[in-house]
Amino acid sequence: MAIQKVSEYRATGRRKTAVARVRLALGVGKMRVNGREFKEYFPTDSVQGYIQQPFQITDTVKRYDVMINVDGGGPVGQAGAARHGIARALVQADPELKAALKEAGCLTRDAREKERKKPGQPGARKRFQFSKR
Repeated sequence: MAIQKVSEYRATGRRKTAVARVRLALGVGKMRVNGREFKEYFPTDSVQGYIQQPFQITDTVKRYDVMINVDGGGPVGQAGAARHGIARALVQADPELKAALKEAGCLTRDAREKERKKPGQPGARKRFQFSKR
């Protein structure tokens, strides 16, 4: 009995404090996030469209099955990390897609992080109200 090796592509995407590990395999377009259905995990249409953007740019909408493990951050950060990971995995699958994904900004890691709170202030930038007397 011979064991068949399924060609799959793995990539990591990051956004804020979220990390997404993406596995891409040839299939029919099924997506699962943390063992749950994609539309159940990300219920809003805008976030769903944001994650599927790399597939729409490269015309590979129903070509790959995607398994995503996301950890850390909130829903929007996790969506950004998933999008970044999907784009990187697509480049591994087909290097010719790199130019289109790079032009759309899918391969760039969004490096914006939350600024730390400063001592003696209520927030990172906010100051207490000034009183002259």
